[in-house]
Amino acid sequence: MSEACTRWPWIVLAVIAAAAVGIPLVAGEQVADFAAALRPPGAGHLAGTDHSGYDLLVRTAAGLRVSLLIAVVCAVAATVLGLAVGVAAALAGGWVDAVVMRLVDGFNALPHLVVGIVIAAMWRGAPLAIIASIALTHWPAVARVVRAELLAITDSGWIQTSRLAGASRWFIARGHLLPAVTGQALVAMVMVLPHAVWHESTLSFLGVGLSPDRASLGTLLSDARGDVLTGAWWTLVVPAAALVVTALAFAAVGTLVRERHRPPVGQVW
Repeated sequence: MSEACTRWPWIVLAVIAAAAVGIPLVAGEQVADFAAALRPPGAGHLAGTDHSGYDLLVRTAAGLRVSLLIAVVCAVAATVLGLAVGVAAALAGGWVDAVVMRLVDGFNALPHLVVGIVIAAMWRGAPLAIIASIALTHWPAVARVVRAELLAITDSGWIQTSRLAGASRWFIARGHLLPAVTGQALVAMVMVLPHAVWHESTLSFLGVGLSPDRASLGTLLSDARGDVLTGAWWTLVVPAAALVVTALAFAAVGTLVRERHRPPVGQVW
C-alpha cells in the first residue's frame, strides 16, 4: 500500500476534527433568526440556513463535535468492557470460559439497534443513556477478538516459563497478556468508532437520542425531514454528507490500524 493511501484517511479525519472544533469557535454563539430561515447556500451562508435561521455549516460542525465525542466515549467504554471480559474468560478457562463465551454469544445475537432503542428510550435525551446503549451492544465483538488472541499465546514458551517460575495469574495477565493484546484492542476500538457514529445518529434521528435542541448529526437529520418537503434539500444533504464522510474516514483509519497490528505471516508466539 502506497504512502499516500495510508496518509489520506488520517488527513481527512484530522480535517473533520479540526472543523468540528474550530468552526463553532470561530463563528461564536448563534442566535435564531427566523427571518433568515431556510435560505439556500450562498455567499452569506455557505451551507444555507435551517428552519430556525441558524447557519447550517456552523450547526453541522457543532453537531459533528457532539457525535464525535459520544462515539469516542462509546468506543473506549466498549473496548474496556470487552477487554476485561475477554481477559477474564481466557485466564479462567474451563467451564468458566465456556459459560462466559455463551453469554457473549447471547449478547451478540441481540439486535443492536433494537436494544439501543430500548436503553436510550428509558432515559430519553440523556447522553449517558446513548453511551450505555452503544457500549453495551458493541463490547462482545471486542471480547471475542481479545479472547482469541489470548488463547493463541497462552501456550507460548514465555507464558509457560512464567507459570513454572511461580507467577500468579494476575501477574501474567498484567505483565504479559495485556501488553500482547493491546494492539488488537486498539484495532477493535477504532473499528467501533464508525458504528458508534451511525448508532448515535440513528437513535437521535428516531427521536430517542439527544433532545432536539441539542445539535448532533442525528438531530439535524431528524429536523431535516420536514424541511426537505418544502424544498430545502441542503438541510438534509449537509449533515448527511458529514455523517457519511466521518464514518468512511473512521472505517479507513480502522483498516489501516488493523493492517499495521496484524502479525506477520508465519509468526509464532
